[in-house]
Amino acid sequence: MQTDSFLAKFNNKPVIIAEAGVNHNGSIELARRLVDAAADVGADVIKFQTFKAHECSGHFAVTAPYQQKTGASDQFKLLESLELDFADVGDLKEYAEEKGLVFLSTPDGQLSLNLLCDIGSAAIKVASGELTNLPFLAAIGMKKCPVILSTGMGTLGEVQKAINTLRESGTPEMMLLHCTSEYPASAEDTNLLGITTLRQAFDLPVGFSDHTEGIEAAIAATAIGATIIEKHLTLDRGMHGPDHAASMEPHEFAAMVKALRRTAAMLGNGVKKPMPGEAANLPLVRRGLVAARDLKPGQTLTGKDIAIKRPAAGIAPELLLQALHRRLLVGLSADEPITWQHLGEVVKIEP
Repeated sequence: MQTDSFLAKFNNKPVIIAEAGVNHNGSIELARRLVDAAADVGADVIKFQTFKAHECSGHFAVTAPYQQKTGASDQFKLLESLELDFADVGDLKEYAEEKGLVFLSTPDGQLSLNLLCDIGSAAIKVASGELTNLPFLAAIGMKKCPVILSTGMGTLGEVQKAINTLRESGTPEMMLLHCTSEYPASAEDTNLLGITTLRQAFDLPVGFSDHTEGIEAAIAATAIGATIIEKHLTLDRGMHGPDHAASMEPHEFAAMVKALRRTAAMLGNGVKKPMPGEAANLPLVRRGLVAARDLKPGQTLTGKDIAIKRPAAGIAPELLLQALHRRLLVGLSADEPITWQHLGEVVKIEP
């Protein structure tokens, strides 16, 4: 299995990505405010989308149904309005790092890929729409950067081809994101068990790019071992733009981060043993051997002389047979715990 050196940069798991995407509406000032918000809500990573409209969309491309709800009908013009100046992207990365965040962005073409690698992006996030764009994946692989690959709309066969292409062209480290490319994604289409399927099929770290409403899916994904949780962040769901309506506002995102951290803490390490918080309760709620009635020194214990009661200060119940037919060295009161120090040799029973 590949080492998870990218994931190892983070103290907490899952790594939480605040997907700012294009919720900056083409404004570097708004992009900076999204960085501020991501830092304030406790995210680990801020992620944008870096592109030139002419490189990723033709003039005949129409908008997706969720984009049409915001009044957009021409995808090329929509993307043009959402571009960030390439000169600002490096400054945005520096600003994010000053705020204690890891900066990531999704390239949508060779120009944006070159830019992100030139400014030292920690990893390349590949959008679900590029899963079958094998020439572009090969170009990404040649950059020899860690890759986070979203798998929305994909089959296992398509994911396998994408992984093979990235590996063969030089990708040193890979992480997968289970994703439903629907905005918002319905509960019925979320298919969280796909996280387990991807992990078993490819033996790679697998996270979850969450497009559902609410935080339940992110919590459930964490509970089944997602190493990354990605969720859209906006300053205001009422803002004009294609992704705001399916994004979380800062106070909601902060609540999700808190819930995910708590869920991750609850998972523990999987070792089944008494936990520190149980230590005080264990001897109180378990049982031990006690005197069933007042017993005299020298008496040979029979089954009628022993009861199994709380607390667990006496001999463990599983050792009852070993305690029988031994001579008492001291007298015991009813309900007093019986310990090995109270017992002598086994008295031989005559046939």
